[in-house]
Amino acid sequence: MYEDLIETKCSGEHIFDGTLLHVRRDMVRLPNGKESVREWIHHPGAAAVLPVLPNGNVILVRQFRYPIGKVTLEVPAGKLDMEGEDPLHCARRELSEETGYTAEQYEKLTTIATTVGFSNEYIHLYLARKLSVGEQHTDDDEFVNVVQMPFTEALSMVKTGEIIDSKTIISLLMAEERLSI
Repeated sequence: MYEDLIETKCSGEHIFDGTLLHVRRDMVRLPNGKESVREWIHHPGAAAVLPVLPNGNVILVRQFRYPIGKVTLEVPAGKLDMEGEDPLHCARRELSEETGYTAEQYEKLTTIATTVGFSNEYIHLYLARKLSVGEQHTDDDEFVNVVQMPFTEALSMVKTGEIIDSKTIISLLMAEERLSI
């Protein structure tokens, strides 16, 4: 259907393999027959979860994000531990680790491709309800503050630009209709 847009890989090489990021450089054949280089990041994928309390408040986490040099307000999230890990399992784990909460009910909101121009990362977004509070148990290199706020306040923070994280923005906007708040 879109054959006139497809690029075909001719060859590829690993440029860098880190803990999280794996940089690749591929030579591709363009639809017009010419060749070009594509540098991209291979990512195992991630899951994120928007926890909602019975009173309509949402649970978010505040953390420092080194690449942008800012403290952000985000939905709990994390990378899949391995290729093929069930994203719902990852979402449950991250909710528990980052916030201490567990949930009885999960609903898939959507899956997003985060940066299609240079990465193959997909993030699976979930809504979590029927929460139970527990003990936060973050990773040794992870420092987050748990924040509880009304859903409408979080939505307002999206519209004013105070919440800038894309997975959080999309989760909140996707949940708006489902929550009918």
